[in-house]
Amino acid sequence: MKFLRTSGPGGGTLCSPGRGGRPRVVVRVIQVNKALTGAIPSPNIWNAPRTYETENRAADPEGRIEEAMRAVRPWTGAHVLDIGCGTGFHLPRFAVEARWVTGVEPHRGLAGAARRRVRALPNVTVRTGVAQRLPVADASVDVAHARWAYFFGPGCEPGLAELDRVMRRGGVVFVIDNDATRSTFGGWFRRSLPSYDPLAVERFWSGRGFTRRSVDMGWRFESRADFEAVVRIEFPPALAEEIIDGHRGLEVDYAVNVWWREY
Repeated sequence: MKFLRTSGPGGGTLCSPGRGGRPRVVVRVIQVNKALTGAIPSPNIWNAPRTYETENRAADPEGRIEEAMRAVRPWTGAHVLDIGCGTGFHLPRFAVEARWVTGVEPHRGLAGAARRRVRALPNVTVRTGVAQRLPVADASVDVAHARWAYFFGPGCEPGLAELDRVMRRGGVVFVIDNDATRSTFGGWFRRSLPSYDPLAVERFWSGRGFTRRSVDMGWRFESRADFEAVVRIEFPPALAEEIIDGHRGLEVDYAVNVWWREY
C-alpha cells in the first residue's frame, strides 16, 4: 500500500525464488534525497525498502489483480509501461509475456535498484522520470500499469494528460488503489486517513471514463515479524500498535479497486 508516491518496491539483485515462485531480492539501503522534482514522497518504500519488499511478496498471493487485468487486456506482445515501478518488483512478471517493458520511477535510488533487478532481461528498460512528464514517446504504449502510484484521484490530472499522449489507440491503462469501503485492511485505511472520501474518488475516475473491477486480494505473510514490520511502515505508530495487538495470524483480507480505461 502506498499513500503518496509511485509504485512497487524491492531493489537489489535477483536471488532464489521466494514463496509462490516470486523472486526474492537483496535490497540495498536507499537514500531518500535522490528524487526528481515533482516526485511525491512515499515514506514507506523510501525509508524502508527492505520491509516494503516483504509487503510486495505478501500482497495478492493468488495473483487476483493480474487475473483481473488479463480479463480486460492481456499484455502478450505488448509494450507495457509501469509508472512508479519502484525497485521493479513487477517488471520481471510483465517481461515474461510482453514484447517490451518500460519502468518509470522518480526516485533515482529506487530506479537504480530496479535496473539491477532487471539487468539480465533484454526486453526491460528502466527510466528515471515522473508521471507528469513520462520519458516515453507519443502513442507508444499498449498497457500502462500504476499500482499505488501517483494516480490516487483528484490531483493526478497532469499524469492523466500524459497518458493521453503516450497511449496507443486501443491501449488500456490500469490504476490499482485501495478500496476503502470494505475489508479489514479498508477499515484500517479509513482510520489512518479519516478525510479520505471514497465516493469522491469513485466520481473522479468514473467521470474520466474509467471502469472499476473490485478485487479481493489479501496479505499473506511468512512470519508474524514480517506482518508487524509492514504494519509499522504503513500506519501511524499508535494505530500500527493497535492493529498489531488486535489482529491475529498471518493473513489479512484486503480489497482493492482496479480502475481501467481503453484509449
